[in-house]
Amino acid sequence: MKVLVLNCGSSSLKYQLINMNTEEVLAKGVAERIGIEDAFVKHEAIGKDKVIIEENMGTHKSAIRIVLDCLVHPQHGAIKEMNEIAAVGHRVVHGGEKFAQSVIINDEVKKTLEECSELAPLHNPPNLMGIYACEEILPNVPMVGVFDTAFHQTMPKSSYLYALPYELYDKYKIRRYGFHGTSHKYVAMKAAEVLGKPIEELKMVTCHLGNGASVAAVDGGKSVDTSMGFTPLEGLVMGTRCGDIDPAIVTFIMEKEHISSSDVNNIMNKKSGVLGISGVSNDFRDIEGAAASGNERAQLALDVYYKRVKKYIGAYAAEMGGLDAVIFTAGLGENSPETREEVCNNLDFLGIKIDAGKNKVRGKETIVSTEDSKVKVLLIPTNEELMIARETKELLK
Repeated sequence: MKVLVLNCGSSSLKYQLINMNTEEVLAKGVAERIGIEDAFVKHEAIGKDKVIIEENMGTHKSAIRIVLDCLVHPQHGAIKEMNEIAAVGHRVVHGGEKFAQSVIINDEVKKTLEECSELAPLHNPPNLMGIYACEEILPNVPMVGVFDTAFHQTMPKSSYLYALPYELYDKYKIRRYGFHGTSHKYVAMKAAEVLGKPIEELKMVTCHLGNGASVAAVDGGKSVDTSMGFTPLEGLVMGTRCGDIDPAIVTFIMEKEHISSSDVNNIMNKKSGVLGISGVSNDFRDIEGAAASGNERAQLALDVYYKRVKKYIGAYAAEMGGLDAVIFTAGLGENSPETREEVCNNLDFLGIKIDAGKNKVRGKETIVSTEDSKVKVLLIPTNEELMIARETKELLK
């Protein structure tokens, strides 16, 4: 069974074709600058040379056509015929309260996703574009929606409800939803495998640390709390997002700077985070380099970042009444030994002891804590595409 996994952004489309009999990636790539001049597709079939196809793509539909042409191309393709694609798994950012698990896409599901677009106006519309395009190009191929928010639907009401007038929740469903759910689920399941223990017996904190970042409390395999909220802005300090702040700051800035709500929203989402503090970059490699050269604001940005992650780990250990493992994943979590070390520093009282030697590793599935560490610290590379393909296969059984 071959599953095509699609992740549609506003002007991009990432894809992987996976053979689910072996879970081997057959091909992968990305279409960039959809609807913009100088568009191109980077494509790689495993075992063959990478190719770049420079071709304008006015819509997601035209991008998907080019991707499918790449997949069946005689020289750089991965399959002989289109009918080898048994299913398409779509990453969908927001499923609201309607979807606590992945679903086979039908008219009712699409209608609900349209309604959820109000909650994720930047993400759900392009996700839907990909779904509609696949319906036209691959009309007889079943499709599955896998939601970033679904894993967190197991949170109790005491974790997801904000202390606002309850009627605002009733009317507008203002609540914590959480994101990166597919990644948190994958690494939690993988960590249980590595530790050789049933996931139902484990209390874990999963740290998805990248330009966008979130932490989740996973108790017995279920998400019971997470740092991102109504939008991906809440929680950790991120590349350009501010994370947790006093909400009164919003109106204060608006009044002092004489700007609109959209202006202040732009500041909090695109000009804040480690970029805002450091003034250097939203790329942690640049910030680490600047800090090493004596840039005090760059070092301050890193210190603020580490402290916020540490704070959430401690809070979730308290909330779950214990902790068995901390998992680091995503771009920074997988590739920055310094981040893992600084976050775990001074957490000995929780039973967390990181091994400096074992921790000198990037992008490799391994345990980086000491042998006598009561709480195991793991590096687990995330694989959201494989998780989406697994959910798609499972549903279509």
